[in-house]
Order: sequence, then structure tokens, then C-alpha cells
Amino acid sequence: MTELAPAPADVVTVVPDGQVVFGMQLPVQSQSSIYVAEWETRAGPAEIAQVAEAADRAGFFYLGVCDHTAIPKRLAESMGTIWYDTTATLGWLAGITTQVRLLSHVLILAQRHPLRAAKELATLDLLSGGRLIVGVGAGHVPEEYEMLTGDFAARGRHTDEAIVALAAAFTEEYPDLPGPRWPVSSMAVAPRPVQTPRPPIWIGGSSGPAIRRTAALGDGWLPQGTRRTDLAAQIDELRRLREEVRGGAPLDIGTIVEPLYLTGSGSGGDDDWAQPKWVVTGGAEKIAESLRELGAMGVNHLQVRFMARSVAEYCDQVSAFGALVGPLLND
Repeated sequence: MTELAPAPADVVTVVPDGQVVFGMQLPVQSQSSIYVAEWETRAGPAEIAQVAEAADRAGFFYLGVCDHTAIPKRLAESMGTIWYDTTATLGWLAGITTQVRLLSHVLILAQRHPLRAAKELATLDLLSGGRLIVGVGAGHVPEEYEMLTGDFAARGRHTDEAIVALAAAFTEEYPDLPGPRWPVSSMAVAPRPVQTPRPPIWIGGSSGPAIRRTAALGDGWLPQGTRRTDLAAQIDELRRLREEVRGGAPLDIGTIVEPLYLTGSGSGGDDDWAQPKWVVTGGAEKIAESLRELGAMGVNHLQVRFMARSVAEYCDQVSAFGALVGPLLND
């Protein structure tokens, strides 16, 4: 990792001590062919609202919204071209939910000036009553990054600098922003965020640089694409680095769970709908047992996604998970 200005002085963890919580990336708002369901391609804001409101009622800890500004034509088939704007969508969600936290999952932070990002995100934190979690990542699409920032090869360094700058803008009304890309002083950032000392910053990514970035600069970690068989070793490495660079400061550790389909009495699921072998399917106790294995590795926030053939079935799965599985995760 490149040499940086000092990491944020305060560590801001938000998962209650000793608990495992669960959140989700919202369907519909991003439609990559890797995970989009057929019903999502015909859906829009009304269906997003249905899922968000169901998750809010069901006790989900966060709702996540992805981030891409422009998809190059060469990637349109694999990535899709439907990617709702992150901060605009989260702002809209703030108005239709009351409890669930709102996660940028993950914001390509270096594609924005940190003062602009701080203004948008602090406003979102204020409008939501302090429910923002800032998830950030370095980005992976060269054309998009070159268009908005330039020097794709240096995106790791840019991201490190942007995280430090964003934390400074959250905690100081007139921040002195470090790094050669955004030298700023005596410029106010207002309104101020509700959360003190600032909203939490979770780092996305599973690469070596992303893990080192999390250890040095993050309040939380959300790996992208890490297999369950590899997760424990990555958590061990993250903790080792955290001890080395931040004295073992607390860290909210997450993972993205295999797709789920809940069956059995009261689940709203179809016991006869055959699922691919990579889907975790079954009754509440079976699914909870699978997820408790992740908690035993040190994970305290789980990102879940459900198999469904309609928005109604998706909402049934969300509600059933909150009622039947959620209470079993901390047994």
C-alpha cells in the first residue's frame, strides 16, 4: 500500500457487539447477467420499493445499492446496462424506509471529488436520520475509470487517498484534504452528517490490496466473490494486518452468502421448485446452520440474496428470512 496521510483517527463500527446481522443488495437496480433474475428485467421502482419496504419490516440491517456510471459496449452483455445511480437511489430509499441502514455497495469513490462525495453522502446521512454506511471500492472497468478519473493502473492509490479525504470531510467542516489529486483547505462541507464522529466506511474487495486497504483505512470489510472455503484464511490475514497497522482496532467483517431459497411451513417457498446445487435451500434451521458457520469464522454481517420468480415471491422470502432465520443466527 502506498504511503498515506494518517488513517482516520476514529474507528466507527455499527454492528452490535456479539451479534450477526443480515443485509441485502437490492434486486432490480443492477442487472448484471451474473445474478439478475428474469422477473427483474421487467421490474422498476415499484418493485424496488416493495422489496425495500419488506426488508425494512423484516429487520434487515442494510440495503445495498451498486455503483457504475457508464458500461462500455464490450461489457454490456455480461454486465448489463441497467445500473441505477447509487446516491440518488439511496436518497429515495431513505424516504420510503424507517429503520434499515443504507449502504453504497460499493461506491467507486475515486471517480468523484471527495468534497462532492462528502456533500452527497452527508446529505444522505442527514435525510435518513443517520442510517448511512459508505461502502467503497477501487473499480474494475478500465474504460469507465479512464473516462472519469484517468490512470486506471493507479486506482488503488487514488482510492486510498480518497478514503482518507472523505473521512476528513466527514469529521471536519473545513477539511484539509491530503494527497496530490485533491488539495483543498478552507472550503466548508455542509450539511454535516448525523452520525458522529462520522458515517462508517466499509471497504469492498477480496484482492490483496483491498484487504490491506481495509486493515489500514476501513471500519468494515465486505469481500466480493470470496468463496466460503477461502474466507477463513482471508479473515485471518485481515486480522493480522489490522493488528500490525491499527493495533487490532475493531472491524465489522462481512461476506456475500450463496443464494438462498427458504422452504417449509410459513416460508412462502415452493418445496417442489428444484434449485441449482450452488443454492442453499431448505427450512429455517438448515439455512441458519449454514450461515452460523460463517459467523464462527468471524463474520458479523451477512449479505443475502434470494432465488425467486416474481417480486411477490422475493418479498415472501425476505419476510420469512427475517421472521424464521434471523432469530436463529445468534443462537
